[in-house]
Amino acid sequence: MSRIAATFDALKKQGRKALIPFATAGDPDPALTVPLLHAFVEAGADILELGVPFSDPMADGPVIQRASERALAHHVGLRNVLNMVREFRQKDTTTPIVLMGYANPVEAMGAERFVAEAKAAGIDGVIVVDYPPEECASFAELAKKNGIDPIFLLAPTSTPERIRQVARVASGFVYYVSLRGVTGAGNIDIADVVARLTQLRAAIKLPIGVGFGIRDAESARRIAAEADAVVIASRLIQEMEQAGPHDALERAKRFLKPIREALG
Repeated sequence: MSRIAATFDALKKQGRKALIPFATAGDPDPALTVPLLHAFVEAGADILELGVPFSDPMADGPVIQRASERALAHHVGLRNVLNMVREFRQKDTTTPIVLMGYANPVEAMGAERFVAEAKAAGIDGVIVVDYPPEECASFAELAKKNGIDPIFLLAPTSTPERIRQVARVASGFVYYVSLRGVTGAGNIDIADVVARLTQLRAAIKLPIGVGFGIRDAESARRIAAEADAVVIASRLIQEMEQAGPHDALERAKRFLKPIREALG
């Protein structure tokens, strides 16, 4: 059983839902990434999502785009991100880490080498936004064979066929994008999300996490009544952006703690 599956299994037995905060590796400064991940865990994170900086992040809104730009200004690339995870694992060998990024860095490294190095670094899951499930069965199988869960996105516009394809190849959990558009766009329609999750569960037996649009403890609590996890990204990065590098860690913890309490 993977660390991700074990985490969801333990939370289910406790009647709790997973908190998954997101950070872009290298933002606001490369030296802060590993301490920031530890701060997330201290604030109650169950799974960590770490973004790989990319120059053309098509699914990301302005907030996460700015985070990528700041990281790229520090020359943070995929190899640096893997080294950050290795450093994190020196102190924390239990909290699952999911890499989220785009195909170009993976293709540049080569899929087999990427999976091997991700496994060696201590990565538990990977989301490659522009790897559609119908075109990456071999990559998903390679990841699974190496103990890495391939995680896929579904959206309000996903067709029944796409949902079935994700159900066939995904592992760990499925990430439901609650909004039409990019990260940080608009306000979440919780009733619509609840109805959509009911439909998804008819085809998907994995845990389902919901992200895009969850901005505070109340929206997290209402989503978690139906979802297995909530993902906090743009709003969390905004908090750290406003705080600046010197106070980013403390601001992140202060922001996440009430959300953790709302999730049980």
